[in-house]
Amino acid sequence: MKILDLLRMSAGSLWKRKVRTILTVLGVVVGTASIVVMVSLGLGLNKSSMEQIEKYGGLTTINVYESSGSGGGFQTMEATAVAGGSGSIKNENKRLDDKAVEAIAALEHVEIVSPILELGVLAKYGSYESNLNLKGMSVEALNKMNIELSEGRLPESGLGKLELVYGNQVITDFRNVKTNDSYWMSGKLPDVNLMEDPVFVIFDMDAYYQSQNPGENTTPVAPPKKYLVEACGMVAGGLEDYNNNSWSVFCDIDALKIQLKKVFKNKAIPGQPTTSSGKPYKEIFYNSIYVNVDDINELNQVQAAINEMGYQASSNSEWVESTKEQFGYIQAVLGGIGAVSLFVAAIGITNTMMMSIYERTKEIGVMKVLGCDLRNIQIMFLLEAGYIGFIGGCVGIVLSYIISFIINMIVNNMGMEMTNLSYIPPWLAFSAVIFAVLVGMVAGFFPSLRAMRLSPLAAIRNE
Repeated sequence: MKILDLLRMSAGSLWKRKVRTILTVLGVVVGTASIVVMVSLGLGLNKSSMEQIEKYGGLTTINVYESSGSGGGFQTMEATAVAGGSGSIKNENKRLDDKAVEAIAALEHVEIVSPILELGVLAKYGSYESNLNLKGMSVEALNKMNIELSEGRLPESGLGKLELVYGNQVITDFRNVKTNDSYWMSGKLPDVNLMEDPVFVIFDMDAYYQSQNPGENTTPVAPPKKYLVEACGMVAGGLEDYNNNSWSVFCDIDALKIQLKKVFKNKAIPGQPTTSSGKPYKEIFYNSIYVNVDDINELNQVQAAINEMGYQASSNSEWVESTKEQFGYIQAVLGGIGAVSLFVAAIGITNTMMMSIYERTKEIGVMKVLGCDLRNIQIMFLLEAGYIGFIGGCVGIVLSYIISFIINMIVNNMGMEMTNLSYIPPWLAFSAVIFAVLVGMVAGFFPSLRAMRLSPLAAIRNE
């Protein structure tokens, strides 16, 4: 007997007993929808966590710092701003300089390497001012970070001038020096348009603090020169949106170095190390180095190689592995809960097939007497069970997408910080249908085996 004939006979048999078939299919629908929705919740939580990690640092990003054993590195911009002076380091080993950048870039699987130079500056517009954290990086790295902008663009290399990209929260730190009023005190934003208003920047903070607070026995210091720096972009987000870039001010590191050399000339740049005699070095050292790896599976290997070079490398790899493991357990538990419903549906399929065999005993006997192959009889009943699993699985997937949509809509209306609590990837939908078919055929195996072993003479005499 041809397979097409078996398929047609199986479908016809199910169609003759519509009510019982529909009720059995409904059991598979509920079971499939339960297991898919349960697994989708685990996948959604995992996906949202990965998006948060990507948002706050990246899945293939490594941050490189000076080793804690090399003297602790030079002062950060925050320490410089507070102290109003330059740092000095006795141990000059393993600093983050251009040689370190070249050495890390030569490692296998390293896609992008960018030095990061941070500097505390003072921005002024009319009676408003704010301390900014300038963060110079290569244009290639800034583009790789996928910084979402609400307007403007990222800095461009080769322009010969410094351009700034403001974080969406930077505006809240501007204060009125005349009234000592700020957004955090009054809840009212300052009257400053960072994209359009001319903002002056003071780079020489040492000279600025000394000019503002001269000592009694100190020669008055002239206020430092102010430089007009234009904005080229604004990070997307409102006052309620917080991310890793909200308070940063990005710029092209090459343009920043040119600007600093112009401002300070032979003087020590704030935050840069100096010699024992207090003189600045000819080269500029970096606060950290941004490294992007071409494959997340090679992240740990590259990180270990950087650590062996004598630097301190950190990434989100441990966090990612821990998160994946936790959500793996969650998916297993939720999937197990949903599988209970599908197990109940399998019992229903077995019951339906057994009842079908009892009702069609005489038909089975006639088929055997006419010489029908026993294997064909078994396959026919397995196909019937498979039909039930397939139809129930397909309808269950449709129901799963509807339930998932409703869950995500409720979550979004509640304002929770996740895109989708329930996430059904194509592979899950496809796997669920295949699994439902397999469950149906497994459930129909023993009834089909009984039909195959049924005595032809006893079946014919059966009333």
